[in-house]
Amino acid sequence: MSTLGLRGPARVVVRRHHRTLWTAGALAGAGIVAVAGTYLWMSSVSDTFAGTGCSVEHTVSGCGVSVRHFLSSEFVFSRLLTYASVVMLLLPALIGMFVAGPMFGRELESGTYRLAWAQSVTPARWLAANLAVPAVLSLAGMSVLSAVYAWARARADLTHYPSAWYNREVYGSMGTVPAGYALCMLAFGALAGLVLRRTVSAMFVTVTGYGALVIALNTVRNDLWPTRTGTSAAGSGLRIPHGASGAGHGWLTSGGKRLPAGVCPDSAADCLAGKDITLRYLDYHPASHFWPLQLVETGILLVLAAAAVALAFRVLRRRHG
Repeated sequence: MSTLGLRGPARVVVRRHHRTLWTAGALAGAGIVAVAGTYLWMSSVSDTFAGTGCSVEHTVSGCGVSVRHFLSSEFVFSRLLTYASVVMLLLPALIGMFVAGPMFGRELESGTYRLAWAQSVTPARWLAANLAVPAVLSLAGMSVLSAVYAWARARADLTHYPSAWYNREVYGSMGTVPAGYALCMLAFGALAGLVLRRTVSAMFVTVTGYGALVIALNTVRNDLWPTRTGTSAAGSGLRIPHGASGAGHGWLTSGGKRLPAGVCPDSAADCLAGKDITLRYLDYHPASHFWPLQLVETGILLVLAAAAVALAFRVLRRRHG
């Protein structure tokens, strides 16, 4: 990776970790090529299938092979996006582990940081450079990858194997959230490296923190933005709007009081009448809530990242002045 235009500690950071950076860039590029190439192959198969006059919904004699080949191409594309989403979810943890271990934990453990500080580089400037370089690269890389994933998913939704925006792996691979998680884990990794000063320990704490953060935000995500509520008669079924994500359901009394769904079976008319239940309700997030949810969650991640960075500088000042 070229260091043209970089000076001082930032240039040193890039030179020291250039192999890792080149490898990460090559893998990201290979992933983008794989997604784009598979889509082009699927499109070619789709065009060929359209020319056969066959139909998936009404397969007639002589069309079986063509239909299977067509559906197989769509399925392969869908599976590739599933694997890509898993990788996207793992990337923030990998970024945090790299920062916690090789960038901070190893330098502090081995004492090589003293060489930089002996060359007119203050501890604060050293920390700033070690945070700024991976932050810029992570922000750029995750933004590109999430945009490519969103582009591919929009095309996958036109196939027979669509994916819902609210699925955790899909939601976590698009929009601003991937970059938010990457920056948050970068900051947390730096803090772990500075506090623990041990490579393996810092990496373990970082990945554990990532798991706890993901679980916590997945748990409260539905509450990050006000839901919409739909109602229906007590004796009828619940019908969620197309493309919406359910956030909770239950019963409503004539006075508007909410009751849990389990207080009465659906068909227990006596129970419903006894508890004065007149309606059933459904809280949901429509597809239009994707961006509000993304931006609120990203804001939380950025606040946590800023707090971790501030704490990292405080730890550095207390230990090294």
